Amino acid sequence: MISQPALSVIRETLPVVGASIGEITPIFYRRMFDARPDLERDLFNRGNQAQGEQQKALAGAIAAYASLLVSEDGPNIDAMMSRISNKHASLGITEDQYAIVYEHLFAAIGEVLGEAATRDVVDAWTEVYWDMAAALIKAEEGLYARFEVDPGDVWRELVVVSRTQESPSTVSFELAREDRAVLPEAQPGQYLSVQVTLPDGAQQIRQYSLTRASGRTSWSVTVKAEPGRAESGIPAGEVSNFIHDNVFESDTLRCSLPYGDLVVEDSEDPLLLVSAGIGCTPIIGALNHLVQSESTRSVTVLHADQSMASHAHRHEMAQLAEQLPGAQMHHWYEDLGARTVTETIHEGFIDLGEVPVDPRAQVYLCGPPPFMKAVRRGLEGLDVPEGNVHFEVFGPDTWAAMPEAVPA
Repeated sequence: MISQPALSVIRETLPVVGASIGEITPIFYRRMFDARPDLERDLFNRGNQAQGEQQKALAGAIAAYASLLVSEDGPNIDAMMSRISNKHASLGITEDQYAIVYEHLFAAIGEVLGEAATRDVVDAWTEVYWDMAAALIKAEEGLYARFEVDPGDVWRELVVVSRTQESPSTVSFELAREDRAVLPEAQPGQYLSVQVTLPDGAQQIRQYSLTRASGRTSWSVTVKAEPGRAESGIPAGEVSNFIHDNVFESDTLRCSLPYGDLVVEDSEDPLLLVSAGIGCTPIIGALNHLVQSESTRSVTVLHADQSMASHAHRHEMAQLAEQLPGAQMHHWYEDLGARTVTETIHEGFIDLGEVPVDPRAQVYLCGPPPFMKAVRRGLEGLDVPEGNVHFEVFGPDTWAAMPEAVPA
């Protein structure tokens, strides 16, 4: 619990700290990586660091948490905290690592705020940090306990049973234990962390959604090779391209236990599954689960992609939808080529006005941030409650950072 004196200080200083936090977080990461280069090499995503995405995500999370503490109408951060704790568990984060972050974060706060970082201010924000850390640590302990493992003991060596080209830039892998023993139970929509050793010795980690966890004897994931865009300053995907070029049948991959909270719960509510690009992978995981459980729910599947050729799992996605008696599927393609528009194949960007959407639907959403923002705006116009919308972010959770979290 945050003390009342600390809450008063937070309320008074939140505008100043909030306005400075975008400057604080890059300094924090620089300090931490200077002191602990192993963390940048073997834990944090170097691509996100290069683009500044991780810094934005941390800034948004801290601002949102502090705002919630001091405002009755502050943002609901339950979903954000759940995503963070699941990501941490998939990385094997342990309680002692929060002290490392605290040391360098508060050194950065002192550097940026200067004389404004009085003892009262530092003590108050220290309470905020450890309150947030305690909530995450407790959640992560629960996630570890679910698999009856010690905190951080999430890594397992799995064998590549098969490798399948799903589109020009995507490859799927079926993974199993070497002895083909039963795997821990995975829920539809969850992901694995995968760690590879790159040519420079770095052990980088990325997350890949489970598309199938059939029979608990194998897991399937799909990896899209990210080409990079020099004009936008976006580097090519280190891990995805390494996996594409180097991982084949009978090779091993170091994978975490399954985590993630984009889980399709069993109920009678209508389902709206919306994806774009490689965001189809958790949706396919959900569809596989619905087929295996012989679900009769009303399911609407919407997918957007650049073209049919680039649409990974296109045939599998359609087959799964066809096996569900209450399902319908629509596609949007930016480039239809020689194809013509039909009742279910549309040209251009996704348009919720072209399909019936039940406002009672539970919505599961995954794709690039601009796509998800556009869909979320469309759902608001259709009176779908915010609490019915569940989403997965492939990368740091920057798109969901709420501007109202930091008062002007």
